[in-house]
Amino acid sequence: MKLRAVLSQARVELRLTVRRGESLLVTVGIPVGILVFFSKIDTLSDVADPVAFLVPGILALAVMSTAMVSLGIATGYERHYGVLKRLGSTPLSRAGLLSAKTLNVLAIEAAQVFLIVVIGVALGWSFTAGILPAVGLLLLGTLAFAGLGMLLAGTLRAEANLAVANGLFLVLLFLGGIAYPLDRLPGVLQAVAKVLPAAPLAETVRAVLDHPAHLPGGYLAALIAWAVLAPLAAVAWFRWEE
Repeated sequence: MKLRAVLSQARVELRLTVRRGESLLVTVGIPVGILVFFSKIDTLSDVADPVAFLVPGILALAVMSTAMVSLGIATGYERHYGVLKRLGSTPLSRAGLLSAKTLNVLAIEAAQVFLIVVIGVALGWSFTAGILPAVGLLLLGTLAFAGLGMLLAGTLRAEANLAVANGLFLVLLFLGGIAYPLDRLPGVLQAVAKVLPAAPLAETVRAVLDHPAHLPGGYLAALIAWAVLAPLAAVAWFRWEE
């Protein structure tokens, strides 16, 4: 794999991502909008520090939007139009293409994290010593959601992938403990939410940002399981052509 070719393709991927208005809406507009909106209204009046509650959940939402929705939908259409097949036969290679896509996702996420943290601080959130473990958890979440995105992109037709990815994004948004506490959900939905990837990511990040020494083992185990199983499933079932 040639590093120069990978970096060149990563720059192309980044430019294409920035040019897609709908992608920017999902990856930047929605997380920032939710953070500002829910920090200003009275839905979290029973939470001691609403902004400190929201910031970790919005960081998880940003990872979900970039690694699953944006990456998955773009890859699905590239597969549909034969772009993946053509790129896979170039000197870049398929491994190089996946590496470039990974770099693109990480670059977008770094910008998202910076923006969300800055806005959080402006709203009254303060940094904690748990920021480094939180970054590690966000990387685990990236593996989980990128695996899901690539699994959908590599097994469904482009139109079906678009619908399923957006639908799954909404489900995980509502069941992820992102903008309101999980204990507000009915018991059955709480149980379902705890085994889906969004809630484990949001809750573990929230825990380490609040108390760096405290990491909920059940949520961490669920997150690690998704970070391992989703990419493995994507590798096993991904088809480069429709």
